[in-house]
Amino acid sequence: MSKKLTSRAEDYSKWYNELVVKADLAENSAVRGCMVIKPYGYAIWEKMQAELDKMFKETGHQNAYFPLFVPKSLFEAEEKNAEGFAKECAVVTHYRLQSDPDRAGKLRVDPEAKLEEELVVRPTSEAIIWNTYRKWIQSYRDLPILINQWANVVRWEMRTRLFLRTAEFLWQEGHTAHATKAEAIEETKLMNGIYAKFVENFMAIPVIQGVKSESERFAGAEDTYCIEALMQDGKALQAGTSHFLGQNFAKAFDVKYANKEGKQDYVWATSWGVSTRLMGALIMTHSDDNGLVLPPNLAPYQVVIVPIYKNDEQFEAISKVANDIIGDLRDRNISVKFDKRDTLRPGAKFAQHELQGVPVRIAIGPKDLENETVEVARRDTLSKEVVILDRVSVVIENLLKDIQTSLYKKALSFREEHITPVDTFDTFKDTLERKGGFISAHWDGTIETEDKIKELTKATIRCIPLDAREEEGVCVYSGKPSSKRVLFAKAY
Repeated sequence: MSKKLTSRAEDYSKWYNELVVKADLAENSAVRGCMVIKPYGYAIWEKMQAELDKMFKETGHQNAYFPLFVPKSLFEAEEKNAEGFAKECAVVTHYRLQSDPDRAGKLRVDPEAKLEEELVVRPTSEAIIWNTYRKWIQSYRDLPILINQWANVVRWEMRTRLFLRTAEFLWQEGHTAHATKAEAIEETKLMNGIYAKFVENFMAIPVIQGVKSESERFAGAEDTYCIEALMQDGKALQAGTSHFLGQNFAKAFDVKYANKEGKQDYVWATSWGVSTRLMGALIMTHSDDNGLVLPPNLAPYQVVIVPIYKNDEQFEAISKVANDIIGDLRDRNISVKFDKRDTLRPGAKFAQHELQGVPVRIAIGPKDLENETVEVARRDTLSKEVVILDRVSVVIENLLKDIQTSLYKKALSFREEHITPVDTFDTFKDTLERKGGFISAHWDGTIETEDKIKELTKATIRCIPLDAREEEGVCVYSGKPSSKRVLFAKAY
């Protein structure tokens, strides 16, 4: 298969789809709308998992696991949540197959094996978890409960795209229970901030923290906090959400606790999550027409060494130098791969590692051994330099830090250039079509106006930024009074 990608300018969507497949991140499976995450792609997800898991545990959260299946009666208990996800639910009705008497060698559902109660394959786990919390919570001494689970969920999407929207995807979902409203709100904000810190520091993606409008909130939440990122094609991507659930689920599942005065009260709740959608964000924020560009903090390996040789003697000499470099780099906690495959020529290896976004490439040939130098190439800028062998580890350590910082600064600069304040609806529409990005505009706070703007432009309110300042104005569409600007964009 050709490694050349469709250019982003020619067809951004096609470029993305080709890149995911050709860089060996994922592929479509035999199950409609479901993907196979390949080892290289899963290695990136594992690094995301590891960093997030560490951050969760540092803030007092513990991991647990809850069932994949949710009894329909439990799923229905919180009405807004059930209604919000109903159209995306896969449902199990039978528990056994049998031989089909009309078709040799085929199976059919056993009509005698119908479940007494249908089971929903979890689209999210609030129902099963809060039914469990009812048994765990009796007193204020049992609170707070700070639980996270790493799991898969199913949402029966009609239009799917690898990583961005699939019928089954991987994620983490936090579910916490608190004695007071203030404590639950504090938790909601804390976790949204942790997501922002992770995405900026590890993924090198700048995000805007905000709250969702009422119509964009999580089903069953009183408030949804979010982090919004901007992709290279000018579309926004919701990178993470944290929900203040109030007492809605506690009331639905009768989860009460005895306070210090002995009085019964309902528990306050939060939930929060990020998913393999972050892989899509990572790809679309940094990558170029040559392939992936990965931030060093999340690359499966940060450095690759490619030997260039003609015979076994040269290979052995190069390998000795390469192994010394590998030892020095690993002592500095830098991950490195020695690509000594003899089935590919050096040029083909260069092309593959460039396509897969390895941050730094070292090439060592016979002349480098003579000169006691190596060639060092950085993926983000495609620049090369000759480095003295004695300094290569220090140079690469600094180079990786610079690449991580440079990727963030480049993405931040792009985002700042694509936040456009507008005051008229004509300018709104023109900016959306001509420039894209985030549009900062006044909104009158009504669902009717929000829906009309979405109908006319396909743009939605991505968030009301947490740092939005009070500013008297008039709604960009209705002309009614408004006190602050919100961010609109077309989104994934």
